[in-house]
Amino acid sequence: MTGTDLTPGNRLRTTVLGERPQERMANFGAAALSDTELLAILLRKGTRGLDVLSLAHMIINEAGSLAGLIGWRESDFRRFKGVGRIKAQQLVAVIEVVRRVVQQQQGEAPLLNRPEQILSFLFPLASGLDVEKFWVLSLNRRNRLIRCSEITSGTATSTLAHPREVFREALRQGAAAIVCAHNHPSGDPVPSAADIRITRQLRDSAQTLDIDLLDHIIVGRASADPKGLGYYSFRANGGL
Repeated sequence: MTGTDLTPGNRLRTTVLGERPQERMANFGAAALSDTELLAILLRKGTRGLDVLSLAHMIINEAGSLAGLIGWRESDFRRFKGVGRIKAQQLVAVIEVVRRVVQQQQGEAPLLNRPEQILSFLFPLASGLDVEKFWVLSLNRRNRLIRCSEITSGTATSTLAHPREVFREALRQGAAAIVCAHNHPSGDPVPSAADIRITRQLRDSAQTLDIDLLDHIIVGRASADPKGLGYYSFRANGGL
């Protein structure tokens, strides 16, 4: 890993007194701090031969950006000298808090009738997962969210979801319509044969129960998507 091999010097030692992260935060507020400074405050301290600002810089450099940390796990942080088990767990907990805050700020009842809207809602839930999860989004007659329910959590190579489980939840919520969604940990959202099969089963069950299946979305990453979208919509691709 290149990020841990190059030490960018002792940044803290060369920082003028009064301009260190904690002092700048006290004087100007958190919004005035750089990404590196914010992470340094969370890290609190570096290790022998590596100050906390340098450590923060190396971590962000490895992730590509502060936002890139959203998919990191405890093991990713622990690759860096000076980040032990407790600190790594604290950082993962902070990331999870951010993920949930972003999700909740989507609003009490977001409108979910287009793939882009659905992806925006799901991204905080699906980003960085190393297992497949399957969700059903129960919607009212105006296609606004009633409830997002996790139906199954599988392995990195399979997701188990049966129409019976999906529509049991939809009926429980009194849904007029649903959106089904799952993630591909690989990042490539191209549907597998199993994905196509379950979508057909869901479509047939929806017709029987008179509940509209608006879409089935597979969440991936734009960088791993041959089309560069980061998701696959069965509705947009004629699969529903």
